[in-house]
Amino acid sequence: MNLEFPSGGKLLGLGCDVIEVARIRGVCERQGERFLARVFTDEERAYCSGMTHPHKHLAARFAAKEAVSKCFTTGIGAELSWKSISIFHGERRQPLVRLDEKGAALLRHAGATQVLVSLSHTETLAMAVAALVR
Repeated sequence: MNLEFPSGGKLLGLGCDVIEVARIRGVCERQGERFLARVFTDEERAYCSGMTHPHKHLAARFAAKEAVSKCFTTGIGAELSWKSISIFHGERRQPLVRLDEKGAALLRHAGATQVLVSLSHTETLAMAVAALVR
């Protein structure tokens, strides 16, 4: 994918994911800390645990990690791990992506400068869209 915008920017990759909140809740109930520590960064876990309904926020971040991995066309695995991607909030509470060294190397290799992400959730579903841009 390589879509150029009038501003000169380019869309280099696009990914999306949707997940049932109950699926994340179930895994948390079965695996607890083992699952949380494997998939989410300390920053993500701290944010979600402070929310009234943490599973909705965990599910949205899970979907975001999947969406980001799809826009890199790698999936989650050897090239990009779950914790290579961290979702945090900017000054206006907008979701932002922080990449570890593996993720930053993939970003450079793709010729991109940024990963944009949008999250949404209801009581039952969480979804995310991610875009790799230059």
